[in-house]
Amino acid sequence: MTDTEGTSPDTGPETAPAAETETAPTLKGVEVISAFVRQLPNAPGVYRMIGVDGDVLYVGKARSLKKRVTNYTRLIGLSSRIARMVQATVTMEFVTTRTEAEALLLEANLIKRLRPRFNVLLRDDKSFPHILITGDHEAPAILKHRGARSRKGHYFGPFASAGAVNNTINALQKAFLLRTCSDSYYENRSRPCLLHQIKRCAAPCTGEIDLEGYGQLVKETRDFLSGRSQTVRQELAEAMEKASDALDFETAAIYRDRLAALSHIQQHQGINPQHVNDADVFALHQEGGQCCIQVFFFRTGQNWGNRAYFPKADKSLEPEAVLGAFLAQFYDDKETPKLVLLSHEPEERELLAQAFTGRAGHRIELAVPKRGEKRDLVEHALTNAREALGRKLAETSSQARLLEGVAKAFDLPRTPRRIEVYDNSHIMGTNAVGGMIVAGAEGFAKSQYRKFNIKSQDLVPGDDYGMMREVLARRFSRLLKDHAQERPSAQTQMNEAEAEIEPMATIPAWPDLVLIDGGQGQLKAVTETLTELGIDDVPLVGIAKGPDRDAGREKFFMAGRPSFMLPERDPVLYFVQRLRDEAHRFAIGTHRARRKKEMVTSPLDEIGGIGPARKRALLRHFGTAKAVSKAGIEDLMGVEGISEATARTIYDHFHE
Repeated sequence: MTDTEGTSPDTGPETAPAAETETAPTLKGVEVISAFVRQLPNAPGVYRMIGVDGDVLYVGKARSLKKRVTNYTRLIGLSSRIARMVQATVTMEFVTTRTEAEALLLEANLIKRLRPRFNVLLRDDKSFPHILITGDHEAPAILKHRGARSRKGHYFGPFASAGAVNNTINALQKAFLLRTCSDSYYENRSRPCLLHQIKRCAAPCTGEIDLEGYGQLVKETRDFLSGRSQTVRQELAEAMEKASDALDFETAAIYRDRLAALSHIQQHQGINPQHVNDADVFALHQEGGQCCIQVFFFRTGQNWGNRAYFPKADKSLEPEAVLGAFLAQFYDDKETPKLVLLSHEPEERELLAQAFTGRAGHRIELAVPKRGEKRDLVEHALTNAREALGRKLAETSSQARLLEGVAKAFDLPRTPRRIEVYDNSHIMGTNAVGGMIVAGAEGFAKSQYRKFNIKSQDLVPGDDYGMMREVLARRFSRLLKDHAQERPSAQTQMNEAEAEIEPMATIPAWPDLVLIDGGQGQLKAVTETLTELGIDDVPLVGIAKGPDRDAGREKFFMAGRPSFMLPERDPVLYFVQRLRDEAHRFAIGTHRARRKKEMVTSPLDEIGGIGPARKRALLRHFGTAKAVSKAGIEDLMGVEGISEATARTIYDHFHE
C-alpha cells in the first residue's frame, strides 16, 4: 500500500508515492484535480478530496485511480452535490492498494476516522456486547464482555445492546446457576452469597456443588448458547422426571424452575428462524430526506436483538448507495457472519462480499432474498425500520417546533441549531468544575459535552462569577483558535444548495444561543468575558431560579431588554428547564467524580521519586500513609528499596 499526500502535479507516476509538496493555493476545483490526474496510476486505491481549511471533504475508492479521478474534471453530468464538492477541493491525497477489495476496506476505515462531510456516515457506531463464559478458572463465570477478546473463554454474540445481554445473563443464571462474581470475590468466600440463596448460583465457591457438577452446568450453558437448546431442554426434562419418580420432589422442583427459565429466555427472543442459523439482516427505509437502517442479529437460530441506525447521507442518494456504504463501515471492526440478508441490492455487492470473505477467511454471502423465510426476516426488519424512522421524524418535528419557539422567545435571528448551556458545581469552592451541555435538532448531543476543571489560583473560593468567566474564556478562546472561519458573522447566509449537505441535524461548531445558569450577575460576567475576546454576536441568556427556587417561575435576563418570564405552561419553558437541568446534572456528576477521585488519592502520590513499587513497600511496612508521614528517617530507611536520600525526601515532604 502506498500513500501520496499533496503530490506535485509535475511528478511522474513512478515517483508519485513519495512526493509531499503542496499544491499552489491558486488552484482550486477542476484545475487542481486536472493537475493531479496526469500523475495518477491505473491502479486501485483510495483518494481524499481536501478543502481550504484542511478538512477532508470526501473519501472514495477506485479500481483505477486515474480513470476515477478524471471523472471529476468534467462537471457536465455530475450532480449538484458532487459539483459543489469538486469546486471546494484545493488538494488531494492518494493511497494505492493491491486490490480493489483492499481499497474498499481502507475507504470504510478512513470514512469512519475522518468523517468527511460528503460521504455517507455511520453514526452511533458503538461496539456490540457479547456473553463470555470464562476459560481461565476452575469454576468458569458468565459475564458481559465488550471490546477485544483477550481473555480465554467462549464468546457468544453479538447482542444488540447491553440490556439484551443483561437480561439474557439474568435468565441464564436462573436456568444454569452459573456464577457472575469476580475471581477475587470467589476466592474469598467462606459462605454462600445472596445469589445462592435466591437460586441464581450453584455456589461452587463454598463447595455447595462440586467442580464436576458445576462443569456440567457450564457445558449445558455453552450448548444452549451454541444452538443446542432442544437437547438441553430434553436432558433437563428427563432429569426432572427421574427425580420425580424417585420421590425427590425438591430436586425435581429445581429442574422444573430451570426449564421455566429456559422457556422464558426463548419466549423473549422474538422471532426465531427455523432454517437460518447465523445471519445479520439489514433493512433500509427512506422518508422525509432521512433514512433508517434496522439491523437484526441471529446466532445459533436465535434472535439476539436489533438496533436502528440513522446514517448521515445526502437525500439525493439512492438506497442501494447508502446501504453499500453503510455495510462497509459497519463491518470495518466487526466479525461478519456467513450470511448477510439485505432489503436492497447494494452497490458493488460482489466486491463487498469479496472484501468480507478475504478478511474473514471463509465465504461470506450477501443476499437479497425474494421469497421464503429469509424474505420474511427482511420484511420484518423493514417494518421495524419504517416504524423507527417514523418515530424519529416525529421527534425531530417536535424538537424543530421547540427550537422555533426558542428563537421566538429570545428574539434570535434564526432557529438555533446549537444551544450551549453552562453551569458550575463545587462545595465551598473545592473541586470546582464547570460543565457545558449541547442540544440541537436531534436533542442532546452528548458527544459535544465538555467539562472544565477550574484552574485559576486567583479565584476566591466560591466565586461563581469568576468560575463562569474562566469557563467561557477557555471555551470561546478555543473556538476562535480552531473554528474562526465558521463563526456566524464570518459566514454568508446559507443557501438552499448548502442546506442539502448541511441538514438541520448537523450541529455547527459555534452556538446560536448560550444559556447561563444564573441571573444578572452571571450574565454580566459572561458578557464582559466575550467582549474582551471580541465576540459580541452570540446571543446570551441568563436563567435565574424563581422565588423559593420554584420551577416554572424562572426569570430570564438578556442584554438590552428587561428581565422577563415565560408563560407557566409554555412548552418552550419546559424545554429550557430541561436544558438547564441537564447542565446541572452534568456539572454535579463531574464535580462528584472529581471529588471522589481526590478522596482516594494518597499523599504519597505527591512525592517526587516515589513510584508504585516504593509506595506499596511503604504502605506494607507502615500500614497507612498517615503512619508514613510520622515516621523518622531511620524508620523510613528500614523499608526495602528506600535509600537514605529517598528517606530524606519523604521526611522533608511531610515536615516542611
